[in-house]
Amino acid sequence: MKKVLALCLAAAAALSLCGCGGGAKKVEDKKVAYIMQMAPSDIFEMWSDAAEETAERLGMEYTEFFCGGSDEQWQETIRQCAADGYDGLLLSHGGTDYSYTFLSGLLEEYPDLKLVTFDTIFEDENGQTQKIDGVTQFFQQDSQLAGTLIDYITEEICPEKIAAGEPANILKVWVGPGFLSAFDRRETGYAEYEQQGLIKTVETIGPTDFADARASVKEAAAAALAKYEPGEIDVVWCCYDLYAQGVYEAITEGGYDIPMVSVDICNEDIEKMAAEGSPWKACATTNWYHNGEYGMRALALELAGEYDKIIDPSTGTTGGIAELPASLITQEMVAGGNITVDELGSVADQAYSDTSWLPASEWMNELLDTE
Repeated sequence: MKKVLALCLAAAAALSLCGCGGGAKKVEDKKVAYIMQMAPSDIFEMWSDAAEETAERLGMEYTEFFCGGSDEQWQETIRQCAADGYDGLLLSHGGTDYSYTFLSGLLEEYPDLKLVTFDTIFEDENGQTQKIDGVTQFFQQDSQLAGTLIDYITEEICPEKIAAGEPANILKVWVGPGFLSAFDRRETGYAEYEQQGLIKTVETIGPTDFADARASVKEAAAAALAKYEPGEIDVVWCCYDLYAQGVYEAITEGGYDIPMVSVDICNEDIEKMAAEGSPWKACATTNWYHNGEYGMRALALELAGEYDKIIDPSTGTTGGIAELPASLITQEMVAGGNITVDELGSVADQAYSDTSWLPASEWMNELLDTE
């Protein structure tokens, strides 16, 4: 009996040393879900695919829910998943005006539930930024996304004006403040360049009909562009690629020779960028596959109680808030290559495919076959 006990203890010790018996067992068979406030799109499907693959390789059961832009459906889906016994939820695009109160209340009712949020700012009823203990919030480096595009404008589109001490004249496509946290965060990066005198906002436009934002922006852009003489607008800067699609149509159908840049990317954007004579010169984006994997890894580490392993790639520190790195995709990268959004790693810079910043622990690396 003593010999059998010793063998069992030795086996348990070996499992512990290799990482197979600790965190992995804590997440095995856990039920997790991705709940997205918005409708499916190329990048959000990439996100979900990555989250699902990561969850399944870690031994967890995965479900996805898209809520079609409905805040009410997003909250109801979360409530239902909590009631159905889900262990962890990866939540995307919750509204700033309700997420803190809603999720705080949810965790009071379900204290063992683990949450990770993306593009979701927590503010109390007084508009003060708050934190919910045990909840990891992560975002794109939105300020960097905006700044990366303006660097491209100043270095590639308007270098002569900048060298002469003149700002680049921008038609700005944006919604805010307060419409969407990501847009507000992008405005922070944009404003820094404006304060430095590198750019000048000639006019700001945005959608007036959010049920058909693309057509609405097309109409607004066509009206704005018609007011200016050639050379009065150097470039159109768009905070979001859906709006940029409307701008593209206004520029091309109106016969304007004005370049444009945008944040985020999808297959349609790439097709338009690659079209002959296209004004769409660049997109700034994160790797959306990595976004989904980051979120699911963070959720698994929460479930394993290993919060110290959830690292902010932008600072290298822990603390429950993280920002994921951005890359620039240029027209030259996608021209003539029939590239899709899930193939961007083959043409983008090395940073786009870098995964060294993804959070992990020994047991997770072993299950995911990573280092």
